[in-house]
Amino acid sequence: MSGHSKWHSIKHKKAAADAKRGKAFTQVIKEITVAARLGGGDPNFNPRLRLVVDKAKSLNMPKDNIDRAIKKGTGELEGYNLEEVLYEGYGPGGVAVLIEATTDNRNRTVADLRHLFSKYGGNLSESGSVAWMFQKKGYFVVERDKIGEEDLLEIALEAGAEDVSEDGSNWEILTPPEAFEAVREALQAKKIPLEAEELSMIPQSNVKLEGKSAQQMLRLMEALEDHEDAQNVWANFDIEEKEIEAAMASN
Repeated sequence: MSGHSKWHSIKHKKAAADAKRGKAFTQVIKEITVAARLGGGDPNFNPRLRLVVDKAKSLNMPKDNIDRAIKKGTGELEGYNLEEVLYEGYGPGGVAVLIEATTDNRNRTVADLRHLFSKYGGNLSESGSVAWMFQKKGYFVVERDKIGEEDLLEIALEAGAEDVSEDGSNWEILTPPEAFEAVREALQAKKIPLEAEELSMIPQSNVKLEGKSAQQMLRLMEALEDHEDAQNVWANFDIEEKEIEAAMASN
């Protein structure tokens, strides 16, 4: 997946920078609330909640904010009615896009997303139009200069990973969803810095983009990820690292 790991590592660093301005907090609070509502308020027995609480801590979110979001999810505090919705669409060049959103107003969210797709050369499509192209996997990104291939293979595969592959300046690690926690713990135990760690929807095939279409697609991804209702955005683009770096430098 050329360029995917680069995009994920840039996004990871950008989220930490955005958090300093409070930009990422709204999204993470929503994610905590929904995770607690669906799986209970104890992170020890709710892997999804444990992952997002760790994400909140990495963004230096105050403990009180985390606790309030959990209590809203479990009903201990009054909250607002949030629901998870999966939106599907096509970006420039026919790239398939999945958006996992958390919203209290479906009409507002779908109107916003339709506008963004139209603005950047894509279109929002019907449910089921692209989801079949993706599989749920655990996904990690590690910079290649942090660890050698043989060492990473030994650690990841022993913990249950399916695959370790090179993607430009990064390693990508894929796991079955049920092995995500074990692989994560194994990598953390070896103090391997992670550029990205998430349960992700991985495309089964990719669409190669370059030039104007690539730049449009990257602008669409950034706009969708910046939307406060979007929790995760996945797409099957194949864009070279140099084009991604050029797009980020121009922002």
